[in-house]
Amino acid sequence: MKKLFVLSFGGSLVAPDQIDWQFLKKFKALLEKQIAKGQKFVLIVGGGKTARRYQEAAAKAAKVSGEENDWLGIEATRLNGYLVKTVFGELAHPKVNENPTDTEGLADFKESVLVAAGWKPGFSTDYDAVMLAKNLGADEVANLSNIDYVYDKDPKKFKNAKKIEKISWPDFRRIVGNEWRPGLNAPFDPIASKLAHESNLKVAILNGKNLKNLEKYLNGDKFKGTKIG
Repeated sequence: MKKLFVLSFGGSLVAPDQIDWQFLKKFKALLEKQIAKGQKFVLIVGGGKTARRYQEAAAKAAKVSGEENDWLGIEATRLNGYLVKTVFGELAHPKVNENPTDTEGLADFKESVLVAAGWKPGFSTDYDAVMLAKNLGADEVANLSNIDYVYDKDPKKFKNAKKIEKISWPDFRRIVGNEWRPGLNAPFDPIASKLAHESNLKVAILNGKNLKNLEKYLNGDKFKGTKIG
Protein backbone atom coordinates (compact mmCIF):
# COMPACT_ATOMS: atom_id res chain seq x y z
CA MET A 1 0.00 0.00 0.00
CA LYS A 2 1.37 3.40 -1.00
CA LYS A 3 1.95 5.81 1.84
CA LEU A 4 3.19 9.31 2.55
CA PHE A 5 5.86 9.19 5.24
CA VAL A 6 6.62 12.33 7.25
CA LEU A 7 10.09 12.13 8.76
CA SER A 8 11.33 14.75 11.21
CA PHE A 9 14.99 14.41 10.41
CA GLY A 10 17.31 15.48 13.23
CA GLY A 11 20.15 17.83 12.40
CA SER A 12 22.35 15.52 14.49
CA LEU A 13 22.08 13.01 11.63
CA VAL A 14 23.12 15.48 8.92
CA ALA A 15 25.97 17.13 10.82
CA PRO A 16 26.77 15.47 14.17
CA ASP A 17 30.11 17.28 14.01
CA GLN A 18 31.26 17.45 10.42
CA ILE A 19 28.70 16.89 7.66
CA ASP A 20 28.04 13.15 7.49
CA TRP A 21 27.93 12.68 3.72
CA GLN A 22 28.30 8.90 4.07
CA PHE A 23 25.10 8.72 6.12
CA LEU A 24 23.28 10.94 3.63
CA LYS A 25 24.35 8.66 0.78
CA LYS A 26 23.09 5.53 2.59
CA PHE A 27 19.88 7.29 3.68
CA LYS A 28 19.17 8.28 0.08
CA ALA A 29 19.76 4.70 -1.09
CA LEU A 30 17.27 3.41 1.53
CA LEU A 31 14.60 5.88 0.49
CA GLU A 32 15.17 5.13 -3.19
CA LYS A 33 14.20 1.50 -2.50
CA GLN A 34 10.96 2.72 -0.91
CA ILE A 35 10.33 5.22 -3.71
CA ALA A 36 10.62 2.35 -6.21
CA LYS A 37 7.58 0.85 -4.40
CA GLY A 38 5.65 4.08 -4.93
CA GLN A 39 6.17 5.59 -1.46
CA LYS A 40 6.57 9.35 -0.97
CA PHE A 41 8.38 11.29 1.72
CA VAL A 42 8.32 14.62 3.50
CA LEU A 43 11.67 15.26 5.20
CA ILE A 44 11.78 18.05 7.78
CA VAL A 45 15.40 18.78 8.60
CA GLY A 46 16.63 20.07 11.96
CA GLY A 47 19.54 22.36 12.78
CA GLY A 48 21.48 20.07 15.11
CA LYS A 49 25.07 20.90 16.04
CA THR A 50 25.24 23.58 13.34
CA ALA A 51 22.46 25.54 15.02
CA ARG A 52 23.91 25.09 18.50
CA ARG A 53 27.36 26.27 17.43
CA TYR A 54 25.94 29.49 16.03
CA GLN A 55 23.72 29.99 19.08
CA GLU A 56 26.61 29.38 21.49
CA ALA A 57 28.94 31.71 19.55
CA ALA A 58 26.35 34.49 19.49
CA ALA A 59 25.73 34.14 23.24
CA LYS A 60 29.46 34.48 23.96
CA ALA A 61 29.83 37.56 21.78
CA ALA A 62 26.68 39.47 22.75
CA LYS A 63 23.43 39.45 24.67
CA VAL A 64 21.04 37.59 22.38
CA SER A 65 17.25 37.55 22.58
CA GLY A 66 15.26 34.35 22.42
CA GLU A 67 13.87 35.37 19.04
CA GLU A 68 17.32 36.05 17.59
CA ASN A 69 18.48 32.71 18.96
CA ASP A 70 15.56 31.00 17.26
CA TRP A 71 16.36 32.63 13.92
CA LEU A 72 19.92 31.31 14.08
CA GLY A 73 18.50 27.83 14.56
CA ILE A 74 15.97 28.29 11.76
CA GLU A 75 18.62 29.38 9.27
CA ALA A 76 20.71 26.32 10.21
CA THR A 77 17.73 24.05 9.44
CA ARG A 78 17.39 25.73 6.06
CA LEU A 79 21.06 25.20 5.25
CA ASN A 80 20.75 21.52 6.23
CA GLY A 81 17.49 21.28 4.29
CA TYR A 82 19.04 22.59 1.08
CA LEU A 83 21.85 20.08 1.51
CA VAL A 84 19.35 17.21 1.79
CA LYS A 85 17.36 18.52 -1.21
CA THR A 86 20.57 18.69 -3.23
CA VAL A 87 21.48 15.11 -2.29
CA PHE A 88 18.10 13.83 -3.52
CA GLY A 89 18.44 15.77 -6.77
CA GLU A 90 15.58 15.29 -9.25
CA LEU A 91 13.69 13.08 -6.80
CA ALA A 92 13.07 16.17 -4.65
CA HIS A 93 10.60 19.02 -5.07
CA PRO A 94 12.59 22.06 -6.32
CA LYS A 95 11.70 24.25 -3.32
CA VAL A 96 12.41 23.65 0.36
CA ASN A 97 9.20 24.32 2.28
CA GLU A 98 9.81 26.97 4.95
CA ASN A 99 6.19 27.48 6.01
CA PRO A 100 4.15 24.40 7.04
CA THR A 101 0.92 26.40 6.81
CA ASP A 102 1.59 27.21 3.14
CA THR A 103 0.97 23.89 1.40
CA GLU A 104 -1.17 25.13 -1.50
CA GLY A 105 -0.41 22.96 -4.50
CA LEU A 106 1.50 20.43 -2.38
CA ALA A 107 -1.36 18.11 -1.43
CA ASP A 108 -0.22 15.75 -4.19
CA PHE A 109 3.29 16.97 -5.05
CA LYS A 110 4.54 15.02 -8.07
CA GLU A 111 8.08 14.45 -6.85
CA SER A 112 8.93 11.59 -4.49
CA VAL A 113 10.49 13.79 -1.79
CA LEU A 114 9.50 17.14 -0.31
CA VAL A 115 12.14 18.71 1.93
CA ALA A 116 11.12 21.20 4.62
CA ALA A 117 12.98 23.31 7.16
CA GLY A 118 12.37 25.76 10.01
CA TRP A 119 9.50 28.22 9.92
CA LYS A 120 9.54 31.03 12.48
CA PRO A 121 10.58 31.75 16.09
CA GLY A 122 8.75 29.78 18.75
CA PHE A 123 8.28 26.69 16.60
CA SER A 124 10.62 23.72 16.19
CA THR A 125 11.02 21.46 13.17
CA ASP A 126 9.04 18.85 15.15
CA TYR A 127 6.12 21.29 15.14
CA ASP A 128 6.62 21.92 11.42
CA ALA A 129 6.50 18.14 10.85
CA VAL A 130 3.19 17.83 12.69
CA MET A 131 1.72 20.77 10.76
CA LEU A 132 2.82 19.30 7.43
CA ALA A 133 1.45 15.87 8.36
CA LYS A 134 -1.92 17.50 9.17
CA ASN A 135 -1.97 19.62 6.03
CA LEU A 136 -0.82 16.87 3.67
CA GLY A 137 -3.08 14.14 5.05
CA ALA A 138 -0.56 11.89 6.83
CA ASP A 139 -1.57 10.21 10.09
CA GLU A 140 1.87 9.73 11.62
CA VAL A 141 5.24 11.44 12.04
CA ALA A 142 8.49 9.56 12.50
CA ASN A 143 11.07 11.45 14.52
CA LEU A 144 14.56 10.34 13.49
CA SER A 145 17.18 11.33 16.03
CA ASN A 146 20.22 9.81 17.76
CA ILE A 147 18.29 7.92 20.46
CA ASP A 148 16.76 4.43 20.32
CA TYR A 149 13.88 5.04 22.72
CA VAL A 150 12.17 7.61 24.90
CA TYR A 151 12.96 7.04 28.59
CA ASP A 152 10.93 7.88 31.66
CA LYS A 153 13.83 10.13 32.77
CA ASP A 154 17.20 11.21 31.43
CA PRO A 155 19.29 8.01 31.03
CA LYS A 156 22.50 10.07 31.10
CA LYS A 157 21.68 11.22 34.63
CA PHE A 158 19.75 8.25 36.02
CA LYS A 159 21.02 4.67 35.77
CA ASN A 160 17.54 3.35 36.59
CA ALA A 161 15.89 5.16 33.66
CA LYS A 162 13.48 2.82 31.88
CA LYS A 163 12.96 2.70 28.12
CA ILE A 164 9.42 3.20 26.84
CA GLU A 165 8.16 1.26 23.82
CA LYS A 166 4.58 2.59 23.80
CA ILE A 167 3.07 5.57 25.60
CA SER A 168 -0.09 7.70 25.47
CA TRP A 169 0.05 11.40 24.64
CA PRO A 170 -0.97 12.52 28.17
CA ASP A 171 1.78 10.40 29.74
CA PHE A 172 4.40 11.52 27.22
CA ARG A 173 3.50 15.17 27.71
CA ARG A 174 4.00 14.78 31.45
CA ILE A 175 7.60 13.79 30.68
CA VAL A 176 8.47 16.62 28.23
CA GLY A 177 6.40 19.40 29.81
CA ASN A 178 4.67 22.24 27.99
CA GLU A 179 7.34 24.83 27.26
CA TRP A 180 9.47 25.37 24.15
CA ARG A 181 12.79 27.20 24.18
CA PRO A 182 15.44 27.60 21.44
CA GLY A 183 17.87 24.68 21.37
CA LEU A 184 15.67 22.52 23.59
CA ASN A 185 16.90 18.92 23.51
CA ALA A 186 13.78 16.79 24.10
CA PRO A 187 12.63 13.54 22.42
CA PHE A 188 9.81 15.52 20.79
CA ASP A 189 9.08 19.21 21.23
CA PRO A 190 6.37 19.95 23.85
CA ILE A 191 4.43 22.35 21.59
CA ALA A 192 4.53 19.85 18.72
CA SER A 193 3.40 17.15 21.14
CA LYS A 194 0.37 19.24 22.15
CA LEU A 195 -0.61 19.77 18.51
CA ALA A 196 -0.10 16.09 17.61
CA HIS A 197 -2.18 15.06 20.64
CA GLU A 198 -5.00 17.44 19.71
CA SER A 199 -4.82 16.34 16.05
CA ASN A 200 -4.92 12.63 16.91
CA LEU A 201 -1.60 12.06 15.14
CA LYS A 202 0.78 9.28 16.10
CA VAL A 203 4.52 9.77 16.46
CA ALA A 204 7.26 7.16 16.25
CA ILE A 205 10.66 7.97 17.74
CA LEU A 206 13.62 5.95 16.51
CA ASN A 207 17.35 6.20 15.91
CA GLY A 208 17.86 7.49 12.39
CA LYS A 209 21.44 6.19 12.33
CA ASN A 210 20.13 2.62 12.45
CA LEU A 211 19.05 2.37 8.82
CA LYS A 212 18.12 -1.33 9.01
CA ASN A 213 15.72 -0.49 11.82
CA LEU A 214 14.37 2.50 9.87
CA GLU A 215 13.74 0.17 6.93
CA LYS A 216 11.68 -2.09 9.22
CA TYR A 217 9.58 0.92 10.22
CA LEU A 218 9.07 1.95 6.58
CA ASN A 219 8.08 -1.60 5.67
CA GLY A 220 5.50 -1.71 8.47
CA ASP A 221 7.46 -4.34 10.43
CA LYS A 222 8.23 -4.38 14.15
CA PHE A 223 10.97 -1.84 14.86
CA LYS A 224 13.07 -0.67 17.78
CA GLY A 225 11.70 2.64 19.05
CA THR A 226 8.91 4.40 20.94
CA LYS A 227 5.34 4.72 19.68
CA ILE A 228 3.37 7.71 20.99
CA GLY A 229 -0.41 8.05 20.74
